[in-house]
Amino acid sequence: MPLSRRTLLASAVPALVRAAHPPVRTGILGIQHGHLIGKLQAMYANPAYEVISICEPDPATRSATGGHPLFARLKWVSMDEMLADPSLNLIVFEGEVKDAVPFGKRVLTAGKHLHLEKPPSNKLQPMKELVDLARARGLKLQLGYIWRFHAGVDLALEAHRNGWLGDVFMIRATINSDRGQSQRDVEARYPGGSMFELGGHMIDRVIAFLGRPTSVRHWLRHHSSVNDKLNDNTLAVLEYPKALAIVVSSAKDAASSQHRSLEILGTEGSILIQPMEPSPTVRIYVKSDRGPYRKGWQEQKLQPQPRYGADMAELARAIQTGTPLKYSYDHELLLQETLLRASGEIE
Repeated sequence: MPLSRRTLLASAVPALVRAAHPPVRTGILGIQHGHLIGKLQAMYANPAYEVISICEPDPATRSATGGHPLFARLKWVSMDEMLADPSLNLIVFEGEVKDAVPFGKRVLTAGKHLHLEKPPSNKLQPMKELVDLARARGLKLQLGYIWRFHAGVDLALEAHRNGWLGDVFMIRATINSDRGQSQRDVEARYPGGSMFELGGHMIDRVIAFLGRPTSVRHWLRHHSSVNDKLNDNTLAVLEYPKALAIVVSSAKDAASSQHRSLEILGTEGSILIQPMEPSPTVRIYVKSDRGPYRKGWQEQKLQPQPRYGADMAELARAIQTGTPLKYSYDHELLLQETLLRASGEIE
């Protein structure tokens, strides 16, 4: 089938942006987060990026994990050296929660754009100060939530925004895991436990559909037989004037990858995405013909949804063109506030 003029123009845009702008010179700050390798691979594969240097402030961490083959092409520097490098446009932070906002503020003060791993903080005010700093300096701030460019979620958002589902009255979202002890020990540092660590991915999507909740309730429990203090069975309910959103995150689910799901329920139709990854299945029901959907049930099996590539492409586009990111400063701040309410950090 020949490509349409619109498709040809759309496919040419990234190439035109790359041709018109120099690559985004990037430094990696911290090597402790599990998402780092995937993001590094995404940047290496994208001609819009030139990853230059890497820094791990903790000597023990660098000694233990700094020998990864993907780091070999990068120059090891101190944080001071990285932030003082005038050639760097962007810093990608992949360290611990306790360092995210303090280090992020240093990055922004140095005049560099910031990609910040999730969750960024267990406090609201420091995050607000970070967002205000980025806004005041006109610098990009992107959080590392994984399903912002997910084809299945985008399909559901399109149906919702066009009214094809009628009035959406409930969202049900599950993001479970099967954590080993070392990761359980990390997540047990915070009372929100599994909700704080993973729930933000789904809360981010709920906000994309419904915006600010009127209230947030939470249930944070330790229900597994593991002898630790991790709240590993957690649930949050986000209340809206005419809808509820239920977010579940548990840390001891043997089939967790298949249980991750997002369901949008409306008066005229519903959409269920399960599994979310790697190749999503989307089941759609509408009472009557709506948009591209015919009355009744239909199913779409989507192509694999690799993480990080679209997020990093979006960030490069915004930096190179000087235009806003898809998700605003206000979105990032609302997400942080809602996550902390769901995690029992604030009421």
